[in-house]
Amino acid sequence: MPPKSTASPEQYTARHLSVLEGLEAVRKRPGMYIGSTDSRGLMHCLWEIIDNAVDEALEGHGDAIEVILYPDSSVEVRDNGRGIPVDTVASVGLSGVEVVFTKLHAGGKFGGGSYAASGGLHGVGASVVNALSARLDVEVDRGGKTHRMTFHRGEPGTFADRGGPSPDSPFQPFTSGSELAVVGKTPRARTGTRVRYWADRQIFPTTAHFSYEDLVDRARQTTFLVPGLTITVRDERRLPGTPGEGGPVEEVFRHDGGAADFVDFLAPDAGVTDTWRLTGSGTFRETVQQLDGSGHLRPKDVERTCEVEVALRWGVGYDTHVRSFVNIIATPKGGSHLAGFEQGLVKTIRKQVEANARRLKVTAKDPRLEKDDVLAGLTAVVTVRLPEPQFEGQTKEVLGTAPVRAIVARVVERGLTEILTSTKRAEKTQAAVLLEKVVGEMRARVSARMQKEISRRKNALETSTLPAKLADCRTDDVERSELFIVEGDSALGTAKLARQSDFQALLPIRGKILNVQKASPGDILRNAEVASIIQVLGAGSGRTFDLEAARYGKVILMTDADVDGAHIRTLLLTLFFRYMRPLVEAGRVFAAVPPLFRVEVSGSGGKKGEKIYVYSDAELNALLRKLERSGKRYKEPIQRYKGLGEMDADQLAETTMDPAHRTLRRVSMNDVAAIENAERVFELLMGNDVAPRKDFIVAGAREIDRERIDA
Repeated sequence: MPPKSTASPEQYTARHLSVLEGLEAVRKRPGMYIGSTDSRGLMHCLWEIIDNAVDEALEGHGDAIEVILYPDSSVEVRDNGRGIPVDTVASVGLSGVEVVFTKLHAGGKFGGGSYAASGGLHGVGASVVNALSARLDVEVDRGGKTHRMTFHRGEPGTFADRGGPSPDSPFQPFTSGSELAVVGKTPRARTGTRVRYWADRQIFPTTAHFSYEDLVDRARQTTFLVPGLTITVRDERRLPGTPGEGGPVEEVFRHDGGAADFVDFLAPDAGVTDTWRLTGSGTFRETVQQLDGSGHLRPKDVERTCEVEVALRWGVGYDTHVRSFVNIIATPKGGSHLAGFEQGLVKTIRKQVEANARRLKVTAKDPRLEKDDVLAGLTAVVTVRLPEPQFEGQTKEVLGTAPVRAIVARVVERGLTEILTSTKRAEKTQAAVLLEKVVGEMRARVSARMQKEISRRKNALETSTLPAKLADCRTDDVERSELFIVEGDSALGTAKLARQSDFQALLPIRGKILNVQKASPGDILRNAEVASIIQVLGAGSGRTFDLEAARYGKVILMTDADVDGAHIRTLLLTLFFRYMRPLVEAGRVFAAVPPLFRVEVSGSGGKKGEKIYVYSDAELNALLRKLERSGKRYKEPIQRYKGLGEMDADQLAETTMDPAHRTLRRVSMNDVAAIENAERVFELLMGNDVAPRKDFIVAGAREIDRERIDA
């Protein structure tokens, strides 16, 4: 039990209570405003300043933002918006600049009509950043003048800089009254704001730093959402391990295509559909508190307009990439707008599947489509714009405005139904393929669930549901077990004799399996060979693949050392890469390396000759030269293995199956570049587009040795 407090209730009085004034609350509990005080919180401060500049661009008052990371750990954000108001706020007697940076819940986004839709709406962003900064300098161009004000941990004053601005310069706070200094002249048509600040290391640890990669991603994302806006990111820090390590680096972002371009950028796979754009709007009423003429809050019933823009497309894969935004603010944890998007999507697809049930072979016995079936392979960007949205907290990760859900759902349902019922040839074809994909995902989910319900190993008293042609192993140790996928029944008989049945299982396949790169999910599930492989592995496929449920530690593809064997191996790798990728990423897929030749060296003096296995023509030529130099003879003709079936059990065990002697090639994808390269190679070799494959074959034709082709 915790120790009991020695203070009696009578000793706990009002003098024990604390009242934090102004920005003191922010410095005392920074996590309440920025989430944390690590690098994530440091970046959140930067987002607050950038979002204020973006809000100006949203209203059409600016089209350029510049973000500069300086070597002294400071950061500056410049924009060409209207500039923060410099005149005096009557109710407090302070300039607009000082109010924005020193007063919590102060700004132009509380229903005053200055912003129709904005990311900053709580009025604490700039003041929180100021409170958590060792120094903050702000310059505003308005009315032909440049106005300047500086702050030290939220307090206005002046720094006695020598040789450049620094948070360590002597600081003198204002005493009798604060001053917004005029430091220069500027053309009257030029307006804008420049904010430079140094994060306070009393709040943020020295390990917290600005992430150039996150900044670039945010800049790119924002320019997708605000067409016509240019954002320049410049890094002058020369930090090791960053793009600017060798010198200042600058990137400029501008996109005029909006959310549709964003979806094309995010999409990781080839498309089943084009990128579709759905737009619309809706109105709702809510009661809000607004300031009246005397400065008091009064409830008022107002009508809000919510504008919706959705861009989406389905790809051949099964991963889902959905980004949601409110007034260009990312909402990674969703909210009412994302819930409405998913509601409208599922409702529309269900209706279309029911309307096309006969063509899709969907019966009343089939289960109902679920959200995951519809979202498989989807890449989408959901954007809503509305005045004064309600977020859950200052970090704005979840939208809470309830009426937005119904508005987004209606826009999605109306727009998607129009596309899926279109009589245009292109859209009609894409709609048919999409519905088939969704139904295939539903059937794959059902199949995977049934497999999970089946015990991973059956004991002697139970009936096994695994394919009859599987020669299973005895061990229950997944890490030790191996599954050989063998080409042809002829090699299976020899492999059964060659294997170590304690931990090596065999599954034969007949001929060439289905090319899953081209086939629809429905065709894949109906293919007997593919279904057997998925069933034997016991881990499902696609989105439902569970690596922990895999019944074998290694999967080894054992095919003949000829052209057909290479083709079969490629088809199998396509299946694993497309529908069981975690198995490949974990390094658990291998290709067996059977020998091409067996050289039998003649013995001397009645001794038995030595048998040497070689795996390529170059290796054979090198071996023969070595034997000739040493004066050893070998029997001719040299045996050339054209298939696994030509070996006896001892030869197959010694060369291909025995862990002590065999050679295996691991199929690996160690990084993103390898995955992207694999995507391109599989699409080139196995995809629907014939022209690039023809060019690839023609380009490599001269390197083919005709003698190596078994014809």
